[in-house]
Amino acid sequence: MRKILLLSDTHGYIDEAILKHASEADEVWHAGDIGSVNVYDTLAAIKPVKAVYGNIDGREIRSICPENQVFHCEGKKIWITHIGGYPPNYNPTLKRLLQEIKPDIFICGHSHILKVIFDKNLNLLHINPGAAGKHGLHSVRTMVRFRIDGDDIKNMDVIQLGKRGEL
Repeated sequence: MRKILLLSDTHGYIDEAILKHASEADEVWHAGDIGSVNVYDTLAAIKPVKAVYGNIDGREIRSICPENQVFHCEGKKIWITHIGGYPPNYNPTLKRLLQEIKPDIFICGHSHILKVIFDKNLNLLHINPGAAGKHGLHSVRTMVRFRIDGDDIKNMDVIQLGKRGEL
């Protein structure tokens, strides 16, 4: 069993609330727009991190994080990317790749809108954890935590970190 903390769109911001939840996870997954190497390094000092770069990430982040990560966790195939859209309205290239890769869980960020959707057409769980940072149009900072136990996804929770403008 693996306890996962999933976040996205930190845009260079990290605080004690994020770090507390990261310390309780087995792994931290970041779906891009990390914003600074400091955010990545701070998380990686606490727990193993799987991360992708986003559209705002510069050369430094892109040198340590790929555009896509495809891997297995327990009994699930995971694909993390930054810009992914939502079911069923994926762009044609992404839809073709989803059909080829066949992930069980497809994770993206970018929109700053938290959504968890089961895509019946592609038989996958689509997760966007919203935005954990303070930059963007979102009003509430969010992350998602869950457990993968063999072939089961369990105990999925939305973590609200407060309003975007709060300190």
